[in-house]
Amino acid sequence: MQRASNAMLHGNSECDVVVIGGGHAGAEAAWAAANLGARTALVTFRREAIGRLSCNPAVGGIGKGQIVREIDALGGLMGRVTDEAGIQFRMLNRSKGPAVWAPRAQVDSDLYPAVLRRYLETCPNLTIIEGGVEGIRAEPIGNGHQRIAGVVLTDGRVIRTTAVVVASGTFLRGLMHTGEQQTAGGRIGEPAATGLSGALQTLGLTLDRLKTGTPPRVARDSIDFRQLTEQPGDETPAPFSCLTDRITQPQVCCWVTWTNAAIHELIRRNLSRAPLYTGQIQSTGPRYCPSIETKVVRFPDKERHQLFLEPECRAGERIYLNGLSTSLPVDVQQQMVALVPGLESARVVQWGYAVEYDFVPPEQIDATLMAKRVVGLFLAGQINGTSGYEEAAGQGLVAGVNAARFVGGQSPITLGRDQAYIGVMIDDLVTRGVTEPYRMFTSRAEHRLILRYDNADTRLTPIGREWGLVDDARWERFRSKSAHIGAFLAALDSLRHDGKSLREWFRRPEEDGRRFITMFPELRGWVGEPDVLASALVTVKYGGYIDRQERMIARFRELENRAIPAEIDYGAVRHLRREAVERLSAVRPRSIGQAARVSGIHPTDVAVLMVHLRNRTETAC
Repeated sequence: MQRASNAMLHGNSECDVVVIGGGHAGAEAAWAAANLGARTALVTFRREAIGRLSCNPAVGGIGKGQIVREIDALGGLMGRVTDEAGIQFRMLNRSKGPAVWAPRAQVDSDLYPAVLRRYLETCPNLTIIEGGVEGIRAEPIGNGHQRIAGVVLTDGRVIRTTAVVVASGTFLRGLMHTGEQQTAGGRIGEPAATGLSGALQTLGLTLDRLKTGTPPRVARDSIDFRQLTEQPGDETPAPFSCLTDRITQPQVCCWVTWTNAAIHELIRRNLSRAPLYTGQIQSTGPRYCPSIETKVVRFPDKERHQLFLEPECRAGERIYLNGLSTSLPVDVQQQMVALVPGLESARVVQWGYAVEYDFVPPEQIDATLMAKRVVGLFLAGQINGTSGYEEAAGQGLVAGVNAARFVGGQSPITLGRDQAYIGVMIDDLVTRGVTEPYRMFTSRAEHRLILRYDNADTRLTPIGREWGLVDDARWERFRSKSAHIGAFLAALDSLRHDGKSLREWFRRPEEDGRRFITMFPELRGWVGEPDVLASALVTVKYGGYIDRQERMIARFRELENRAIPAEIDYGAVRHLRREAVERLSAVRPRSIGQAARVSGIHPTDVAVLMVHLRNRTETAC
């Protein structure tokens, strides 16, 4: 187990990368940096809180499941930990096309952080330090820029370093609300990070506020399950990690119930006591995961809202009321829960609450996740305005890789919109900014037929290998799977039925291929390799659409490859609208393609910019 050295425990010390925060972004950042050889320190308030699931005890979902697969394909942790700690696995959107299929798992909220800690505590080059961060030291390097020099812990210790990853989650000046009651903290029972916000402002970063929330939890033995609808897991669960052969642990059940008119009327009568509607909460919450108060106000004609009752642990008493997020006063929450069918006698073991926290509007970072004006400072997770474990973990991996490459003198890496959902997310953040907590959806990706859950390793494992995160065991598994897919496709071309190749038969929309696998001995060997079958079948069935999207990606890359000089003065571009000058100056896009995606930029602005760059090139020649 990697323990903090005596120097780190009792005095000043030095390392390559300091990661601030032990949530999902911080864990992936520390894992990536340390595995790339950087001497890494992970600073967190409490070791046992690393990887804690602050809200929903689940990983994956629409868009999010694809991100977890991508993290795994690149050599990250979240997929492996989820496979080990999962208690129910479901593939969502199976009734739709494979481009939007998404794996999701309920996880044991006690086991998940324990498994994650096991990986981190046995990781070479990684030291875990319990404590808070009071300051970040930096040195001026001219032109309004600074360079990271170290961090100051709350107890006065100093860690000298040239790279810092801030992954503070909801802890930056976190303030929790339950009715009129307000408590400083990033999540229930844990303190807020108060000094770090000031440290970031001292570095010249602008902060703003966002809000998120969580529902009540009730005791399992107080629920009348006879009134609920069971929601079982998949009969054959799909793992998140390519290193997991199959999920062998037994699955638990979840349940479905609904709100009703009585609950809605109760909420309306008490809006005058709801922090969201009294002005007590000033910041913006997630539009796609609203509180029950917001649902009732926003959809007044809707007679009921679906609720999912999800166990937080395999054997624990706590049941999470997914869909009932609230910051209403305790007495109102008690009445509300008792009106839910099946919860008439429910015993609440944790009340719902909202939390407001500081974040850094992400136009202040670039696609490497490094701050534009503070060299060596990387930001990952909710500090960038995102919402969700998966979005945070994806950013953490990229930030950790780039922090390690920075201290090693290597060029930074980025992921494109055509390569990964992680790339889509980061580009959205740094190009468009956020006005509410950002959540990933498949609809955000224009190339989603290429960015499927089943081909994440095909897309990204070679990239992870190039970065140095993919070890030999993972690489050999990837090569074996790739070879098997190729062999399966070759068999479909060579085998015939009723005068047609099996590839032609498999292209038919109604054909699932099972009868041919039974019919031809040459195909039976792949029955036990569902990932191989899934990838091969999608390749065949959607081959024409995939080819079309590949051509679109080629055109997209042309614009992405048209670089914009970093030193360009947008104010000097003739005929460029004032709003366009302001937005482009703030974002500093690296290419014409990115410039076209900046909020507020019109096609005519892009045309004017391209003319300016062409004239500039001709003048230089």
